Amino acid sequence: MVVIGGGLAGLRCAARLTAGGAAAVTVLGEEPHAPYNRVLLAEILAGRYAAEVTALPDPGPVLRRGVRAVRVDRADRTVHCDDGAVLGYDTLVLATGSNPVLPPLRGLFEPDGRALPEGVHAFRTMDDCLALSAAVRPGLRAVVIGGGLLGVSAARALAARGAQVVLAQQAQRLMERQLDAPASALLGAHLTALGIEIHTECRVRGLTKTADPRAGAGTRVTGVELADGYRLDAELVVLACGVRPRTGLARAAGLEVRGGIVVDDRLRTSDPRIHAIGDCAEHDGRVYGLAGPALEQADALAASLTGTGGPAGAYTGTRALTRLTLTPGGEGSRDGEGSPGGGGSLDLAAFGEPTPLPGDDVIRLADATRRTYRQVVVRGDRLVGGVLLGELSTVGALARSWEDGAALTDFSHLLTDDGGS
Repeated sequence: MVVIGGGLAGLRCAARLTAGGAAAVTVLGEEPHAPYNRVLLAEILAGRYAAEVTALPDPGPVLRRGVRAVRVDRADRTVHCDDGAVLGYDTLVLATGSNPVLPPLRGLFEPDGRALPEGVHAFRTMDDCLALSAAVRPGLRAVVIGGGLLGVSAARALAARGAQVVLAQQAQRLMERQLDAPASALLGAHLTALGIEIHTECRVRGLTKTADPRAGAGTRVTGVELADGYRLDAELVVLACGVRPRTGLARAAGLEVRGGIVVDDRLRTSDPRIHAIGDCAEHDGRVYGLAGPALEQADALAASLTGTGGPAGAYTGTRALTRLTLTPGGEGSRDGEGSPGGGGSLDLAAFGEPTPLPGDDVIRLADATRRTYRQVVVRGDRLVGGVLLGELSTVGALARSWEDGAALTDFSHLLTDDGGS
């Protein structure tokens, strides 16, 4: 068995298979670093964790680091690598992850079309994180393009390092996929209290640059141009515009690819000897792009391949819950209230469909004193989504009700800590 991808999903699947001696497994990891938890990169950038803290369990000799798969030959059932190695397989798992989206900005690339100007960084890999960490300094002017989960995490991490941060978001509100309008406004207030300048409903048109003598014939970024003509000075620009599944290998091999590599309930691609899991996989029309579903898919695939899943062990999808803690100061720094206006930590959780449809019931509890906000959406007699900021004591019970999909007979307990009494 060959697994292409040394991230969370690929290593989890390999570990499950090798634990019982079910298969001889080789994992190809493109990055030279020891395996790490990508979810914690913002904490490294913020200076709270050393890179070593994010390390995943050592997979041992099954992992070949710094080796990139360049071609899959389905007829011969072989994987060709950039170091010249050719690996045969009985079963192939694609866990190739995703690439950062690089928006079509004027001046984004150097004349050779490959390199980014000095001072412009994506934020996806350990190398990206270490390069950003080396570049940031107190007082540096930084612009983060993208106000989703990744952009918000990057902005608060740079602010924690003392940078002057501007967050530019094209959509109407921050984290529009996870948060409703009131929750997004509270998040914006919290980030503003950290000194982050926020621009929403603004489209970035291009970058301004100047010749950089330190980069030979290269250039260095000096600013960000918005579509309305406004210019933001910038010594550092972070591209946090989302991710796109890495499907090139699959597409070149003739597998079915839509938004991601299409898989069935056994996580099989259009070639039954090839499976796909994690950020690159599309199941039932959905690409998750989150750690939780990636791990669940890895477990489901391992169970399916070893025959331990049984007929009912098919993967039927993941109900993903997003959690984020924004901590402006040192590790563990809190103000006790999770107050957006107080400059302390802010805990956030969102699940399902937090924005109601016509006919849905909405239960909302907002505490102006503690600056907390909770809202759940009920459709018929079932909980379909919710968002909580500032206080997450009820998130466990809410998530269980949502995941179970059971009919609700009493709504009073959904938001209160005391069961509605």
